[in-house]
Amino acid sequence: MTTNAIKAHALRHLNSGGKLLAVGHSNKFESMWNNPQLYPQMFPWLFPYGLGGIGTTNLSDKEHKRHLLMYHDKRFQVDINFPFVAFSHAQMKTSTTQSFLLADQRRFGDIADRLLNVDQNVLANLTEKLANGQYIKPETEAEKKCFQVIHDLDHVAGKMHGSTTSKKYMRNEIWSLINFIGAPYWYITLSPADIKHPICIYYADTKEEFKPEILPHDKRTHLVCQNPVAGARFFHFMVETFISDVLGVDTKHRGLYGDTNGYYGTVEQQGCLTLHLHMLIWIKGSLNPQEMRDKIMSSSSEWQKKLIDWLENCHTGDFLTGTHGDVSKKTTENAKSNNYSDPTETMPDPPPPKCKTIHSIDDFLCKACKNLNS
Repeated sequence: MTTNAIKAHALRHLNSGGKLLAVGHSNKFESMWNNPQLYPQMFPWLFPYGLGGIGTTNLSDKEHKRHLLMYHDKRFQVDINFPFVAFSHAQMKTSTTQSFLLADQRRFGDIADRLLNVDQNVLANLTEKLANGQYIKPETEAEKKCFQVIHDLDHVAGKMHGSTTSKKYMRNEIWSLINFIGAPYWYITLSPADIKHPICIYYADTKEEFKPEILPHDKRTHLVCQNPVAGARFFHFMVETFISDVLGVDTKHRGLYGDTNGYYGTVEQQGCLTLHLHMLIWIKGSLNPQEMRDKIMSSSSEWQKKLIDWLENCHTGDFLTGTHGDVSKKTTENAKSNNYSDPTETMPDPPPPKCKTIHSIDDFLCKACKNLNS
């Protein structure tokens, strides 16, 4: 219904003596610590009997929230506020209980002296400008001392996801890998197309049985956008599949790029709020940077020629069936047909069935085996 129709329907319900749910507001703040009734009071439509709040079981807060987000009817997944509030509370609790300040022991006396004598007015002014995203270059002596204080102290909240310190820890881990294994060989960005993939649509929908079918674009977009948990589950599934099947990690087959010696991936949010991955990959037996530089710089190097030929074959901006204008025009004309199927939204044809006959080496392959091999 439209908004006006909903209002008219509600008014008729009230005028006829219909019942309603009233959510009261207290003049006291509710604590998010040891308060099992907090979430049932905040979300009565998710906890209709006031039971099952976070803290009422032996599960940790994290596991209880995970359990609720995987509830069978997906009410917690599609609620516009619950995932945000649950994650925000987790961040605040982590920041409150596991944050502290570190200072270099050798410079502790100097740091303590600067802290005691810093100009609070200048520091407050700098903090406000930095919070507004302004670029500041310290000019006065008081500003330089304030910047030195910020440089001396390391605000540690490494266990809080998304904090500056957690990113610093990631960089330290990458440097450690480089020191242990060597320079990484591939930098890969993996960005799964969630609204085009049947598995993501299945995660976002409420159907229990998985039957791959390509839904209309607007319905796919609506399903995925209203369910961030489905997008995260699909992204996690695709990344794990990439690591095992493409990189060959913990499997019996080689990876697409060779034998993977190590990998490090970080997750980032895209402009459309979906997820993508940046990953560094180390390959066993690969050249170190100096060896690669020597081979590239050598004009008589056969390796250099092969590398240039390979790059020229890989990097191209052409279409196989004509220019960009020709292909665009042809695609627009074909899309007007009633039986047109978008190639990016079409399920691939499965391979032919395997032959049930066991052939010896000298036997001629049957037609089914030839089809399967081709």
